Amino acid sequence: MEDDIKAPDAPAALDPAFDIVGRGMSQWRKERPDIDCSGKAIVGRILRLQDVILRAVNTALDPLGLRYQSYAVLATLRASGAPYRMSPTRLQETLLLTSGGTSNLLARLERKGWIRRRSGESDRRGVIVELTDEGVALADQAMERHAAVERALVEMFSPGQQNEFAGLLSRMLVLNTGQAALMTPHPSTETAKRTLKGAEA
Repeated sequence: MEDDIKAPDAPAALDPAFDIVGRGMSQWRKERPDIDCSGKAIVGRILRLQDVILRAVNTALDPLGLRYQSYAVLATLRASGAPYRMSPTRLQETLLLTSGGTSNLLARLERKGWIRRRSGESDRRGVIVELTDEGVALADQAMERHAAVERALVEMFSPGQQNEFAGLLSRMLVLNTGQAALMTPHPSTETAKRTLKGAEA
């Protein structure tokens, strides 16, 4: 199966302006030279790659009747270890889903026979989500295909480059997690700053 998943061929040397993000940055610099858009060189490409990666993963999972969100639930339960069960709340936090989204997704997977929901052992009011035998078998197949796609997507990098890239992305993820709200100025704050500057002028 892994032989069927290959990364697309790419030119031997790429100009940073070759891709869609580079072209977009050139337009920004032309039309809004007053704005420093250098962050797009990384953030813009990460956002663009999200679509590329999801399309590749969904293509690989399609023969198994899965899409990424459904697969993510099965793989998360499988990777948790026997007896492959978690609470819906823990699943929701791990997968960054809304409570409504989690409930609907679990209902679909349960109808497929891949998971079951039952009362918790310590708290009968609680619910536990666990893989069925069919769900474990499906997760094992899907995890192999998913990992093969991930390797294909980064095979243009040497092992050393992959480790360096992973470290930089990890640093970016850790340092920015939970900081998005703090990094976005509130409109009233910006208005107050402009008013204060005007008064001081």
